[in-house]
Amino acid sequence: MIVGEQKPFEEIWEMIKDHRQLTVFGCNTCVAVCHQGGNKEAEILASLLRMKATQESIELDIIDSGIERQCEHEFFDSKQDMLEKSEAVLSLACGIGVQFMAAKYPQTPVYPGLNTTFLGDVPVKGHYIEKCQACGDCVLGVTGGVCPVSRCCKRLFNGPCGGSSDGKCEISKEIDCAWQLVVDRLEALGRLDDYEKVAPVKDWSKDRAGGPRSFKLEDF
Repeated sequence: MIVGEQKPFEEIWEMIKDHRQLTVFGCNTCVAVCHQGGNKEAEILASLLRMKATQESIELDIIDSGIERQCEHEFFDSKQDMLEKSEAVLSLACGIGVQFMAAKYPQTPVYPGLNTTFLGDVPVKGHYIEKCQACGDCVLGVTGGVCPVSRCCKRLFNGPCGGSSDGKCEISKEIDCAWQLVVDRLEALGRLDDYEKVAPVKDWSKDRAGGPRSFKLEDF
């Protein structure tokens, strides 16, 4: 899932304070799971902004709403009229949703209410850990399902750096050594021989070269 974190309130206020009408717009998929960007969060943030406007003696009409996903056209149908009449929108979606809305409503300022942080999983409720950087060249099949790109602090591709201790990274005792996790996983799978294989140099061209990446279903 995409994990985001709500921007500091003062940063948000500085972006929107000069408007006289604002729609705080939630996204109810990924960022709602981490309790940063859903309808509930939009309602709370809208209330806080109203109080701030009152304290500053600023007339600012604020409404809050949201849809299931801000990255697909079909979900906007029920809110189309409201959004077209909005002077400005504060989007509580990830960076994709913000850009999608900015392109969909080119005459309307669309501001980000969140900082998009990483792709992660949820080991326990309320805890989110980065597990993928969408590098475009997945190696999980040969590393036992542990990603060295996102989980090794040095992005090493052929074993640990030698600085780990008791399974922890030298960067911090709170961080598991990714390559220790790889070895443990391969050993549990009876595939420890894979650890001895030298991985080729990572093809980073699949990550960034040539501009924004895209994927198209030819027969869709």
